[in-house]
Amino acid sequence: MLKKEKVTLEMKKEIIWKHDGGMRVTDIAREYGRNPSTIGTILKMREKILATDAAKGVTRIVKNRPAVLEEVEKLLLIWIEEKQRAGDTVSEAVICEKAKALHADLIREQPGTSAEPEVFKASRGWFDRFKTRSGIHSVVRHGEAASSDVPAAEDFAAEFLELVKTEGYVLQQVFNCDETGLFWKRMPKRTFITQEESRLPGHKPMKDRLTLLFCANASGDLKIKPLLVYHSENPWAFKRHKIDKERLSVMWRSNSKAWVTRVLFVDWVNLAFGPAVKQYLLDNDLPLKALLLMDNAPAHPKGLEVDLLEEFSFINIMFLPPNTTPLLQPMDQQVIANFKKLYTKELFRRCFEVTDCTTITLREFWKDQFDIVTCLKMVNTAWKGISQRNLNCAWRSLWPDFVAPSDSDAPESTVVQDIVALGRTTGLEVTEEVCELVEGHDDELRDICQKWKEVQTFADLHHPEKHVAHDAGNFYDTRVMSSFRELLKRRIKQQTMDRFLTKKQRVEEEPSSSGPPES
Repeated sequence: MLKKEKVTLEMKKEIIWKHDGGMRVTDIAREYGRNPSTIGTILKMREKILATDAAKGVTRIVKNRPAVLEEVEKLLLIWIEEKQRAGDTVSEAVICEKAKALHADLIREQPGTSAEPEVFKASRGWFDRFKTRSGIHSVVRHGEAASSDVPAAEDFAAEFLELVKTEGYVLQQVFNCDETGLFWKRMPKRTFITQEESRLPGHKPMKDRLTLLFCANASGDLKIKPLLVYHSENPWAFKRHKIDKERLSVMWRSNSKAWVTRVLFVDWVNLAFGPAVKQYLLDNDLPLKALLLMDNAPAHPKGLEVDLLEEFSFINIMFLPPNTTPLLQPMDQQVIANFKKLYTKELFRRCFEVTDCTTITLREFWKDQFDIVTCLKMVNTAWKGISQRNLNCAWRSLWPDFVAPSDSDAPESTVVQDIVALGRTTGLEVTEEVCELVEGHDDELRDICQKWKEVQTFADLHHPEKHVAHDAGNFYDTRVMSSFRELLKRRIKQQTMDRFLTKKQRVEEEPSSSGPPES
């Protein structure tokens, strides 16, 4: 259909976005009816094309729409990730409803937009393109319950143990990696800091998000250098602090969406994972072979072995089945969750040091000193804080015979109390809800959501008019149950502070006596 069309600016941008989302050059060329060399030329001009404005004469709504949709998809990806982290498997219908709600909210918040903005329909075509661009997985199209993933998980666990036994892998040779989004700089929406920031010209709320990829072996004694993807290749803070990116504790990469793409993932495997694993095996007199277990996200290419450098041909790849990651993926079994707890603790500790040991106010620290360089130090501290026992215990669902007994007195179990204490000392009132929120447990809500899944599955299987049951179930799921899931999400959300903190009214903003402020 597009063979005879001229390659427009918007088409070029679509090609770039699809490639950033992990789509192969050959697949893009086939979709647009172009020669792969033409696609390659467009990709080489990436920065120039993305910096080009739309043609003159386009209305404000049309001009702003791509930016709004991009923001919608970024927020939607975070929402989906939180659902999966909570153990929920979301359907296409629910995702589309959420996308429409986010779009409506963002349009309303835009100054100077039309009184009748264009309606975003979140069509099936948009959903399929969103999946390709974003790399989402574990999405159920027709409201299939998450419980149906259990048989697949059980089958895979048996297959995994058989492979490990046949190939003779030991704990030190088996690795898992997974990505997570992190809001590295976020305060409660009701605080004076956030309200003040939102009034600043050019304020972009998504600029405080980055993506991290973590990886470690099953024995827990080797952590691979994390991959960090940010929206800027050279933030101003790097120049201010004279940062050498090659000496960072993370592998620094960037793209406009701050997402891990196929290219970046392969780059990390060859430059960080491969060398570290090879050196580790040689240092420990272990056979030169390794297994990397990961989910089936598009950023994780099926033919990864082909992209490996020859010296890393000893690395084998194994993929988790779709919709089993909440049950099996080791990094999802409290490793990433504990990292975010430790990151939050480190954030509170730094806020406490500033307010207790200097004359700098919390507002001044947040605006002038808390930059991406500070964030990188906190990421390093939090990742170092993940214990070997925590990393090993994460393999309990897959490799139970070689996992150490759980330890309720492990350092991670005291983090919540530390966050509460530091927050209150800093002058931030941490509500009693923080314990449930950071720990990620709310048994009553989880029970409600799980029972609904069981009802929905039963109706889909046994109702005489399956399409009626399916449509009614999706309607109820979207209109009623989504509210409960939203509540559960707010209770377990760990990467932001805006759900469990309320700022005490600052003494300095009230008429007060001339006495010195309390430390």
